[in-house]
Amino acid sequence: MKHRKIGNVMTDDVVRVRSGASFDEIDALLSRHRINGLPVVDEDDKVVGVVTGTDLSRPAPTAGQLMSRPAVTVRPQDSIVDAARAMDRHRVERLPVVDEEDRLIGIVTRRDLLRIFLRPDDEIRDEVIDEVLVRSLWIGPQSVAVTVTDGIVRLEGQLDRHSEIPIAVRMAGQVDGVVAVVDRLTYRIDDAVGRGGVRR
Repeated sequence: MKHRKIGNVMTDDVVRVRSGASFDEIDALLSRHRINGLPVVDEDDKVVGVVTGTDLSRPAPTAGQLMSRPAVTVRPQDSIVDAARAMDRHRVERLPVVDEEDRLIGIVTRRDLLRIFLRPDDEIRDEVIDEVLVRSLWIGPQSVAVTVTDGIVRLEGQLDRHSEIPIAVRMAGQVDGVVAVVDRLTYRIDDAVGRGGVRR
């Protein structure tokens, strides 16, 4: 299982400015689009910084003088977990998304990520069953009861082998929106000790 990628959640219609944009231009764009920040790009559309509403409290004439640099950016193939960690580490609310040549292709905000992490329980349950149990581990959905409450996944049932349990728990925990996994799984064959013993 892999977390969703930035390319799946980013906004590709990005409001941007050049470094020569004036204070008034930036203020007007933020107000018109009801946003609190935007990337600053050069002539090749490469991100050189980010300017936010907070930056406008400092008197300066252009975006190039107001912006924070270097800009913290992500790529579309990065996971949303990577983006969330970058936002937390750098204390920012938005990340420009750039291609291999560092050209701006989108933007992802904290709100975009929260929509993924706050997924409905039934959506999480469906993905655990379909993607983890059935497609990845080839475990019949009738073998394991999956319940999800407030993002907490409970796995209950019997698997064939002891070695399958930690794999199932780990993969379920990697599904976007999962807060924790409660393991109530048992096994029929204890292959972990290499003796092929049968659990009673």
